[in-house]
Amino acid sequence: MSKLTFNTDNCKGCGLCVRACPKKLLTISTEIINQKGHYIAVLTDQEACVGCASCAIMCPDCVIKVER
Repeated sequence: MSKLTFNTDNCKGCGLCVRACPKKLLTISTEIINQKGHYIAVLTDQEACVGCASCAIMCPDCVIKVER
């Protein structure tokens, strides 16, 4: 099973990771705001993640870490 972790302090909520996820498991939160005032990306179902790392590759700020 893969595990995604986010450096939420650096996430600017651009949504590139959301669009890159082939399983549509990422979304921009409408409730969680980081210290910089941005709504952050969140994983909706950790168990369904296959660890393809498309999200991490697309992230311009290297916010996402994928562990396999």
